[in-house]
Amino acid sequence: MTDDELDSLLRALGDATRRRLLDRLRDEPGLTLSALIDGFEQSRQALSKHLALLAAADLVVCVWRGREKLHYLNPVPLQALPARWVTTTAREHSAALNALQRALQDGNA
Repeated sequence: MTDDELDSLLRALGDATRRRLLDRLRDEPGLTLSALIDGFEQSRQALSKHLALLAAADLVVCVWRGREKLHYLNPVPLQALPARWVTTTAREHSAALNALQRALQDGNA
């Protein structure tokens, strides 16, 4: 992932409204714009801009079905975040510490 792609991804994730839109698509994939923005207080135009930013960061993929534009969450860019900063050694170390903590808690119970 290039620095520009990472900047775009982090910018997209930096807004609570955009994160709520992603949550919605995680829970209900394939929503039309009208269905997706239902329940949001912002205007349709404002939410369309948020969706455009998410699409530019490759977090939202749109598929046309006839005249309907369906929106889907694309989790692939999110996988680049831990891959960049969390090494395999750090993940293994954290897993070992978590296992030790659980074992100690179980022993004290």
